[in-house]
Amino acid sequence: MKYFTLFFFIFQFLNSQTRTVGLISRDTVKSLKGYTLFSPIPSNTTYLIDNEGNKIQTWVSQYRPGQSVMLLQNGDLLRTATPGGQSTPLNGGGAGGIVEKFDWNGNLIWTFNYYTSEYRSHHDIEILPNGNILLIVWVKKTTTETITAGRNSIPQNVTEIWSEKIIEVKQTGINSGEIVWEWHAWDHLIQDANNTKPNFGVVQDHPELIDINSGGTQTDWLHINSIRYNSSLDEIILSVHNLSEIWIIDHSTTTLQAASHTGGKRGKGGDLLYRWGNPRTYKRGSASDQKLFLQHDARWIDSGFVGAGNILIFNNGQGRPGGNYSSVEEIIPPVNTDGSYSISSGTAFGPLSSTWNYTAQNPIDFYGQNISGATRLLNGNTLACVGPTGIFLELTQDKKIVWKYINPVTQNGVLTQGQTPSNNMVFKIYRYSPNYSAFAGKTLTSKGPIENYSGGVDDIIPKKFALYQNFPNPFNNTTTISFELPENNLVVLKVFNVLGRETSTPVNKKMEKGIHKINFTANELTSGIYFYKISAGNFTETKKMMLLK
Repeated sequence: MKYFTLFFFIFQFLNSQTRTVGLISRDTVKSLKGYTLFSPIPSNTTYLIDNEGNKIQTWVSQYRPGQSVMLLQNGDLLRTATPGGQSTPLNGGGAGGIVEKFDWNGNLIWTFNYYTSEYRSHHDIEILPNGNILLIVWVKKTTTETITAGRNSIPQNVTEIWSEKIIEVKQTGINSGEIVWEWHAWDHLIQDANNTKPNFGVVQDHPELIDINSGGTQTDWLHINSIRYNSSLDEIILSVHNLSEIWIIDHSTTTLQAASHTGGKRGKGGDLLYRWGNPRTYKRGSASDQKLFLQHDARWIDSGFVGAGNILIFNNGQGRPGGNYSSVEEIIPPVNTDGSYSISSGTAFGPLSSTWNYTAQNPIDFYGQNISGATRLLNGNTLACVGPTGIFLELTQDKKIVWKYINPVTQNGVLTQGQTPSNNMVFKIYRYSPNYSAFAGKTLTSKGPIENYSGGVDDIIPKKFALYQNFPNPFNNTTTISFELPENNLVVLKVFNVLGRETSTPVNKKMEKGIHKINFTANELTSGIYFYKISAGNFTETKKMMLLK
């Protein structure tokens, strides 16, 4: 017989009918308690929910996301936004153009517009320790400029090429900001196709430069889709979707140095310090060496977390040999103590493989064709967002799913439980622990689930009491009795011998809802069979245990 303790894996299939959205399952022990932030792509509303899938706070914008959103340490919400419309310039996938900041109560306190016919911010943002914001920006180049820079050819149906730049913005007013630093990919090109044109060189001798002839032939040439900052290194990591690789650049440069090949702490100006995922882009590998496939959300794991300093990536897996399926990859970059990265002559940047990764047992069951992301949590788990289907998963280090939630917000509005979700995309998500500074002084009151219930929530989610088998059982003097309360209640736990005589009352007090464990010590009892009975409101249950001394 298998015995269960507080560490029993509790999947809460909470309803009497099939649950299709909202909270699907959770392990109340192994899942990190906290609050999950997400912004459905088809909606103007950003949601903060608890582990039970209940709304804690919402923020409403006049715009849909474009695409990232984050909760700042002071409780403000920082989000990208897109004005939309087919006439909006540089209107590609992930288009933004606006940055908004809301206070905790939903008041808009800062707006920064950054889009014209020549440039547009998109996808992701990052907050720096000084409060400045990093933005990814498309920059339009003419086909003439692109060919002149060394591009082999451009398809006839392509009328312009979008390169990328990174800008750092300092807030200067409620509707304004100052660009205080910038970096341009266009300043770090190389090509080996034509020695009469600029940027000519041997590509494989310069992994720090970007081959203008690598990648596809689409207008959106690079398509950077994520940006993160490492304060201890003063470096920036970028996910370059269309090259299937990640880049790291030096942020310690001035804007002038960032446009050159010298300067900054690493002495390389704005050249790439590190790249990984597809060494074919710098001609130091073959198809078999490619590790990333149109990935998203490259980020360093924060100090104090399991794997601190490593890089976590959501590898979407579109076009992966052997079939399309996604994985979460954790790699150990070859970083030196001075912040530089090791690479040998003629070889690609390491590592050769991930130090940890996640795929589903049946790989195609975990597949996000686009968007998506993953973050490491304080308890060592990894929180993943399968973006196209709006599925959120919390994964343990041994690759077990301990929390699952499906976004119930679609382009047609909020679903009713039981409906099949579609068009419920989410770019990526964050989980904040209860002691996160943003929550200081805030009242975090549950406002019920986001999804609708045709017969009321209680009809679908019945209150449930659970008394788990004590562990160990049989036991020698000490064992743990575990139970779950669906609501605050008076709890009475009594122990009886085989004659029905009460031997002790370990608990007789009011307790809060949730899972509890009681350490029971049988100092005064002799070996034999005993029964423990627990009463809480209308719930009463009895189980048997054996004491062996």
